[in-house]
Amino acid sequence: MKIGLYFGSFNPIHTGHLIIANHVLNTTNLKRIWFVVSPQNPLKNTENLLNEYERYHLVQKAVEHDLRLKPSDIEFSLPRPSYTAHTLAYLQDKYPEFDFSIIMGSDSFQNLPKWKNAEVIIANYELMIYNRPGFEIINTMGAKIIVMDAPLLEISATHIRELLKQGKSIKYLVPEAVEEEIKTTGMYKKTQKK
Repeated sequence: MKIGLYFGSFNPIHTGHLIIANHVLNTTNLKRIWFVVSPQNPLKNTENLLNEYERYHLVQKAVEHDLRLKPSDIEFSLPRPSYTAHTLAYLQDKYPEFDFSIIMGSDSFQNLPKWKNAEVIIANYELMIYNRPGFEIINTMGAKIIVMDAPLLEISATHIRELLKQGKSIKYLVPEAVEEEIKTTGMYKKTQKK
């Protein structure tokens, strides 16, 4: 079975992530997409990062009614920071029956040369890249890529966190179940002490 791996902090998961996942499933030969929640991305600031279990819980809430989508906490038990190459090696060993592809934005693709063991990823995995404005896709590394024009919404997790900080509504930016969970638990209040 062909599985797409969509790596991210998902801090929090939002409608834009889900629209991209749905588009990828509709336009490629992938059968499922796993949202791989990264506990610690080595290239990102962790200052406003919600606990990984809470972020994973929000992903569960977001995809609970779509059997094509699955939250994955696989990186929680792996060494930190989370390196994609290590996660892929672990997944390939654990699930030899699956054929994994990686879903990423053109901004991440531009950063790929900075990733640990990028050459191993490029040699062994197909990359499904969706265009992000301002980030041209130039494949100088000879990666196996599929370029998609996924419908993009100008939604960012940073903007959602800023709205929450200001006590404003995040309705329609995140799935209803995610909005409800954030509201009920107040989970982003503790990351906003500053």
